[in-house]
Amino acid sequence: MSGRPTGIDELLERVRLDLDRVTPHEAYEIGGSGGLLVDIRYAALRERDGLIPGALVVERNELEWRLDPQGSHRAPEATGHDLRTVVICNEGYASSLAAASLRQLGLRYATDLDGGFQAWRAAGLPVTV
Repeated sequence: MSGRPTGIDELLERVRLDLDRVTPHEAYEIGGSGGLLVDIRYAALRERDGLIPGALVVERNELEWRLDPQGSHRAPEATGHDLRTVVICNEGYASSLAAASLRQLGLRYATDLDGGFQAWRAAGLPVTV
């Protein structure tokens, strides 16, 4: 350990080096071709802004338990470590940290949506309200 604390900006920069972050249109294609879109936004944001059709909604504090393919509390959609998974938060910050955590669990293709739900909506992609 270096003795100097890592700030959140440094941490984000470091974890993003290992992520192939995707654009909204790339995320849409991944979701449509068997990948898993995972919405980790909290309920108030989902209620205010809507949902991405077909996305699995998982609260951030449950993410690792629900997406670990070997876990006893896994979601049925968590089918294996090779599943292409795109984590989506509101603006693309918390999702980077969440995707890095999933990678530590062995989900080697976990990544996040650059710009989050707001970028998805700005791109004119489907949203249900």
